[in-house]
Amino acid sequence: NSMTPEQRAQLQSLSEQLLEDMDLRWQADQLAENLRNAFPNAGWDRQYNFSGQDPLGFAEAAEMMGELGDIDQLENLLRGATNPGALAEADIDRVRDLLGEQSAESLERIAELARLLEEAGLVENKEGRLELTPRGLRRVGANALNDLFGHLARSQMGGHELERTGAGHERTYDTKPYEFGDPFNLSIERTVRNAIRRTGGGTPVRLTPDDFEVEETEHVVRTSTVLMIDLSLSMPMRDNFLAAKKVAMALHSLISTNYPRDYLGLVGFSEIARDLTPEQLPEVSWDFVYGTNMQHGFQIARRKLARQTSTKQIIMITDGEPTAHLRPSGDVFFNYPPVPETVDATLSEVAKLTREGIRINTFMLDADRGLKHFVEQMTRLNKGRAFFTSPDTLGDYVLVDFIEQRRALVRGRGDRRRSA
Repeated sequence: NSMTPEQRAQLQSLSEQLLEDMDLRWQADQLAENLRNAFPNAGWDRQYNFSGQDPLGFAEAAEMMGELGDIDQLENLLRGATNPGALAEADIDRVRDLLGEQSAESLERIAELARLLEEAGLVENKEGRLELTPRGLRRVGANALNDLFGHLARSQMGGHELERTGAGHERTYDTKPYEFGDPFNLSIERTVRNAIRRTGGGTPVRLTPDDFEVEETEHVVRTSTVLMIDLSLSMPMRDNFLAAKKVAMALHSLISTNYPRDYLGLVGFSEIARDLTPEQLPEVSWDFVYGTNMQHGFQIARRKLARQTSTKQIIMITDGEPTAHLRPSGDVFFNYPPVPETVDATLSEVAKLTREGIRINTFMLDADRGLKHFVEQMTRLNKGRAFFTSPDTLGDYVLVDFIEQRRALVRGRGDRRRSA
């Protein structure tokens, strides 16, 4: 700033004259290229805002550019990291130099967590990416299930005791004195104990029919369920997505551990619908598109259930009325608010499900008038049920209702067998 405007103009003119020398220009280009090669991470294409009056020498400027390049590289690593395994690749010592001790300790803890999870067999490294193992998937699902069930009062849940028991394959670990006509699933321990109690001990132990005690069993039923999860953009915008995802993982854990003969299919739907697998659940996310295509979701669910022979149902979690459907050409049609064409196409799929004996149980989050009206139409047609829920109560409704409906099937099967 010590130069006058005239002096600066003269200096600029001199620079232009010098650069007109082609040889000098070539040498300057070579110098710039060599500097880029020597300091590739110096952020040559970026602009930085500097302040202060102290000039920097060439060595100091080169060192500063190197640090800025390292910061850019670290920023790109942090922004692009999709799992703890990627963060573990950071140079901790360099992070400490650039960002301080606290940031370095945070990254060290993340790297240690990734190592411990891998040693425990909960995650594995696949092509530089940490993925849940089957054991890890079961652990996450079990934690979600315990979390949802843990806060329910016993009075809300009930004991879910069966009114009747009968022949089957699911042991209840309860016993009863043998009566004529009972399946002869003899409990050796209880039978021998009854004989010892009757005789007062001694050997040999002699049994009589009055000593016989048999194990009770539940009637075995098998259900097939497809869980449809709304992945449209409105779900995270209304804070509904995480609750729906947690319920999906908990339901998978419940069925795989308590009802291994049951079938659970998963379908995500937004502008279009797609199959999901249990392995995808921990990382499944919403789609950055508008559109709630229930029609396509019902098509996929019906196709999945067509291969099953047991009692069939669809559990649908959504926060919006149908705003998209597939046309015969395969193109997606979207409109908000919904138009009759979309509603009719969706109800047409509902009618097909109804004819095949597949019930739809809908759990509505943030239901507005339009969603309520559509679900009422669907429920009248399908004879399914509808629930108005919130993210806080969604898990209670879905899981408890699933168990209650399954036990109702057991009771109904038992009544039919006894009446026969």
